[in-house]
Amino acid sequence: MEKKLVMVVDDHPSLCVAVGRLLTAAGFAVKTFASGDDLLRHGVDGAGCLVLDLVLPGMNGLEVQQHLRMRPPCPPVIFYTGCEDPDGRMRALALGAGALAFLRKPFDGEELLDAVAKACAIPGWKRKREG
Repeated sequence: MEKKLVMVVDDHPSLCVAVGRLLTAAGFAVKTFASGDDLLRHGVDGAGCLVLDLVLPGMNGLEVQQHLRMRPPCPPVIFYTGCEDPDGRMRALALGAGALAFLRKPFDGEELLDAVAKACAIPGWKRKREG
């Protein structure tokens, strides 16, 4: 079976590396980008899903998703952020814009893997990992 491609966008290189390693170890192909502009220049052809930091230099994650939705197909999006969101406003904006998941940094690796598997429509994901 062909590996699903996950595109990760985060301006913190160490987090891109860590998330990339986690996803690669779980069997995904990974491409990382330092900004939304980099991702948009590259394009999202072949992506099973996108993992976007909400706060990025230039365009924020929501703006990146909005640009992608204007040029379908837009792969499923998982947002994460280290920003405080006490009233849930950012979470509501992200999910309202069509994001599949909204994770807070630091997030649990299993939580991210489950969200990515769901976004890439991998049936029986938990069963495969446990068995």
